[in-house]
Parts: sequence; structure tokens; C-alpha cells
Amino acid sequence: MSSGQNSGGLMSSAGLVRYFDAEDRNAIRIDPKTVVAFGVLFGVGVLVLNALAI
Repeated sequence: MSSGQNSGGLMSSAGLVRYFDAEDRNAIRIDPKTVVAFGVLFGVGVLVLNALAI
């Protein structure tokens, strides 16, 4: 590869990095622990419903 050519690897992802780094004051903020707890409770609920459906 010559030094004059741009491979586009880092430059193509720069817009996404800038987009995901932007903080919006109106965005919904959820604690990661809340998401994990909801997933665990949802999984337990599915298991309970499957056990009751026998």
C-alpha cells in the first residue's frame, strides 16, 4: 500500500465513535445493574411459566 492511499479503516469509524460518545440530556439512562436484574427476573419468569405449563 502506498503512503498516498487511505485505507478508510480508522476514518470510517470516526463518525460512529463521535455519535456514540455524544451525551444527550433527554436520553433515558438505565443503570447496567438494572438491565442485568431485569434479564435474570425475566429468565426466572419464563422458567416458572414453563414449569406451570406441564
